[in-house]
Amino acid sequence: LQCISMLAWLREGRKIEGPHLILVPKSTLGNWMNEFARWCPEIRAVRFHGPKPDRAAFVRDVLKPGASRRDYDVVVTTYEVANAEQKSLEKVSWRFVVIDEAHRIKNEASLFARTARSLRAERRLLVTGTPLQNHVAELWSMLNFLEPETFEELDDFLEQYGDMQSAAQVQGLTD
Repeated sequence: LQCISMLAWLREGRKIEGPHLILVPKSTLGNWMNEFARWCPEIRAVRFHGPKPDRAAFVRDVLKPGASRRDYDVVVTTYEVANAEQKSLEKVSWRFVVIDEAHRIKNEASLFARTARSLRAERRLLVTGTPLQNHVAELWSMLNFLEPETFEELDDFLEQYGDMQSAAQVQGLTD
């Protein structure tokens, strides 16, 4: 609901209508669509899911890569569809890309993490309630998604911030 509220604020308060992309687990896709309809029906949210022929029709008729005008504000899809339709999603200049259950990208080498990083977006948001498992590389993977220019290489991150065992190392991230 907080993410939907933020997108509503962008639309109403800042006149930023999208397109936005929300990447979610398959088990929550229906809930995301229901929450948009319930709490913010003025945001035109569309569900991108289904068998390959249906997805091809969606790309052609709804997503419209390269088009300057679209009939949606938000596309909600699953990690699996994002992986399968990566090339089409890469052709859209997204205002926001949101990843729900963002711990899915903590392994930077995973297919979904690579897909997510390939998407063009002005801004990125990670939503997660799952803590990192004391691996600094997991933290870097998430920071790299959010700020790829700042957190470009894992080796540089490890050299600069070490094992994150001291307050000074953590403070270095906020400076």
